[in-house]
Amino acid sequence: MDAARQERLSQLKAVSDQARIGGKGTARRKKKVVHKTAATDDKKLQATLKKLNLNAIPSIEEVNMYRADGTMIHFKNPRVQASPQANLFAVSGLAENKTLNDLFPNMMSQLDAAKQRLSKMNEGTPADSKENAEEDDDDVPELEGDFEETSRQE
Repeated sequence: MDAARQERLSQLKAVSDQARIGGKGTARRKKKVVHKTAATDDKKLQATLKKLNLNAIPSIEEVNMYRADGTMIHFKNPRVQASPQANLFAVSGLAENKTLNDLFPNMMSQLDAAKQRLSKMNEGTPADSKENAEEDDDDVPELEGDFEETSRQE
């Protein structure tokens, strides 16, 4: 029993020597725990972005960043901030790594919709530029007389 006590006492003494911060008789501290939350990091990031005069750009539904290896970083409903003077853009939100094949059908439907909008815009304007030129000439009266002669006479 006495040997077990001595062994236990020596183990406790070894632990106390390692964890003691102050002098003899001070409380032991096992480990200093630093609590770091994501909210703290986000607040620091937003404060830094505010110093750079970034303005929020509303109503952006998705952002795709293409990589050289054929994959992309896809943000759905991101928060986009920009500073055009500094050529700086900040995109934050939930990011997913995807291949081009995953998003290709969705991108094709968006391109089709954009093509239809452009064709509708093009239908609204007349196709013949010659007709437009003739109509524009009617608005501007023809010059009568020579202005240089009258300026010389004065």
